[in-house]
Formats: sequence, structure tokens, C-alpha cells
Amino acid sequence: MQFSEGCDATPESVGMSGKQLENLYRLVDGYVTSSRMAGAIAMVARDGKLVYQSCHGNMDDEAGRAMTPDAIFRIYSMTKPIASVGLMRLYEQGLFQLDDPAAKYIPEFSDLRVLDKGGNADDYTVSRPARAMTVRDLLMHTSGLVSASPTLPVGTLYARSEMHKGGTLAEMVKVLGKLPLHCHPGSEWNYGISTDIVGYLCEVLSGQPLDEYLKEHILAPLGMNDSGFHVPPDKADRLTACYRFSPEGNRGYELQDAPASSRYLEPRTYFSGAGGMVSTAHDYMQFCKMLLGGGELNGERIIGTRTLEYMATNHLPGDGDLASLGQPQFLETTMEGIGFGLGFAVLLDPAVAQVIGTPGEYYWGGAASTAFFISPEENMAVVFLTQLLPSGSHPIRRQLRSVTYGAIAD
Repeated sequence: MQFSEGCDATPESVGMSGKQLENLYRLVDGYVTSSRMAGAIAMVARDGKLVYQSCHGNMDDEAGRAMTPDAIFRIYSMTKPIASVGLMRLYEQGLFQLDDPAAKYIPEFSDLRVLDKGGNADDYTVSRPARAMTVRDLLMHTSGLVSASPTLPVGTLYARSEMHKGGTLAEMVKVLGKLPLHCHPGSEWNYGISTDIVGYLCEVLSGQPLDEYLKEHILAPLGMNDSGFHVPPDKADRLTACYRFSPEGNRGYELQDAPASSRYLEPRTYFSGAGGMVSTAHDYMQFCKMLLGGGELNGERIIGTRTLEYMATNHLPGDGDLASLGQPQFLETTMEGIGFGLGFAVLLDPAVAQVIGTPGEYYWGGAASTAFFISPEENMAVVFLTQLLPSGSHPIRRQLRSVTYGAIAD
């Protein structure tokens, strides 16, 4: 099997087994040939060197276009670590402290209220929060903000407000400041729009729109030239189709967003730090190599080593796991044995999480089944890009760990 073209080194030169990495090829290829995914790209790096990359299937089934190494993907929530690193660069400049109230920089949050338990979107009362929402809460998803989902009353209120429809982050914040929080800050871990506010803080503190700030300080220095918040016309033919899981018909998915008519082809003014970016496997691996390098890649220092280590430390109260502070199940990760830092999930106990890995591994994924993880102990990074909504359609993320950790030979 050919998966070494374009790599920096052989697997054996960094203590991995090329023969065992064939399991990775077979895993991903099996998803494609069995019509559970249209196509995918997988990459593995160790000791700062790319030692595995493979392309599978099609970037666009309907057009019959084969997957290529430079295909552009919607990375959705894999935007969050990029935005979080962006904010922590500003922390390194002394522009804020993590325990600062968010309202110090966002006046619209100066009079937030919490929806009382038992209320619904049509009939509810509110109370004052037990404490102020802090910047750290936004990075940790303990802010009391949730997603615009009808499963929660506050999510329904978000959806009704249409605060994400066009406009800018500043305009969204004005609407959000008038809506109640789901819970008291610090009391629960709730996945949602917190990282959109992380992105807005980047704008407030840097004085730049988020897209320009990230491009200048992260994307361009790392050579992530195909990453951003939209796909320009000269790269439109590289945008993949996006699919949604469907058990009907001859394949396990149906078209959700066609490349030729995708909203990602149009420039935006609302730059979602929570999930608005597109990228390529090469670009995202550059970001991961920077993380593996302690915040530096090819002489470009993006963030300090100690700052990055702090971000990848579990910040949940009492060094607890997500199960102790949130939902018992979540599509992007298991909850037991998993902590959360400042922008990343953190593996605390592989045995409790029931997944092979190393304590201190940090990671995240995106809504269309994309994933990455970093193992500082093994000096290894894995990037997996595909386009299948929702992310829990198949157990590919856990399987990626089995086959990549299984290929370590030293």
C-alpha cells in the first residue's frame, strides 16, 4: 500500500511500523469502499516529521471527482483550537487575565441573567448569576452559553433571535447580552458558542477582525495558505462536497452541501471562532506540528511553550472529568476519563475513557467527522479529514487511536 508519497521520513525512522500503519490505510479505505464515507485524508506525524498520508475515495461523488491531497474541507469545530491559541497569544501580551470578568471587555455582558430551572422558551424567569462569567469560562465551555439547539430552552431562544444570520460578531454579542444563560457560570460544562465569544475577544483585544488577526499571527506564519473563513474563486474547484448520514439508498450518506453552491464560496463578515473555518490536511497538520513543537514551527514562534502546556492541562474543578461536570455523552468525545483545558479536550485516564492513548493527549474534532489529536508523550500528531455529518455517525475517532498507537514500535 502506498502512503509514503510526499512524506518527510519513513515510519521506521521515527519508531513506527510501516506494516502496522497499513491498518490505518485499511480502516479508512474500508469506510470508503463500503459507501459509509465518500472520501477522506489521513496523516500521521512523529518527531516533527510527516510519516504517513493517504487519500481515499472522492471529494465529490456527484461530480465524480477523486480526492486530492490539496482538497479543502469544512473543519467546523476544529476552528476552536485555532481561535483559542489566537486568544492566548494576547494573554501572553498581558492584555487580559483568565479570571477577568468577560464583561470587562464586553460591556453587553454586564447584566447577564440565568434562566431558572424548569422554564421553557415561552415561559421562564431569570436570576442573577452566582458569579461573573470569566474569560477562562469561555475557553473551557463553562460560561453558561450553549448552542442554538432546540434541545434546550436557551438554545431555542438563540435560534429565534437569529443572532447568527449574517452580520458580525459584534452584532451577535449585542443580541446575546439580552438573552439568559443556560446555567450559572462555572457550574456545568456545556458545548456551544463560547468560542465565538473567544473569537470576538480576539477582535476586541487585537483591534483586528478575527479573520485578519488569525491570518497574520497564525495561518500565514505556519504556511496555512488554504485556511480561512471562505474559499476564494481560484480554489473553488478544490472544495469537497459535504454529506449527511443516511441509511437509505445504495450508500450510507446523502448530499448536504454541494461545492458549486456552497455558502463557503462567499466572503463572510461573521467569523465564527466556534466553527467557521475551512482548511486542508496539509494546513491543519502544520498547526499540529506547531503544537508538537511546543508552539514553534520552522522558526516561527506562534505561542509560548509554557502557555501551550497550560492550555493542554485539565482545568476542570478538582481535576475532574467531563462526566462530573456535564452531559454523560457527547458526539465530539467520550466524557469519562476526559478533562478539558483552554480550547482542547485532555485525556486523563485511558483506562477509564476505554480508549488507547497517553495521559496528557489533547484533541478535538469537527461536526463533519473530522478529527485531530496530539500526544506529547509520544511526540505524535494525527489529522483526519472527511465530510460526513454528524460526527457521531461512525466510531472512526476511537478507531484512529487504535491503529495509530498500534503502529508505535519503539
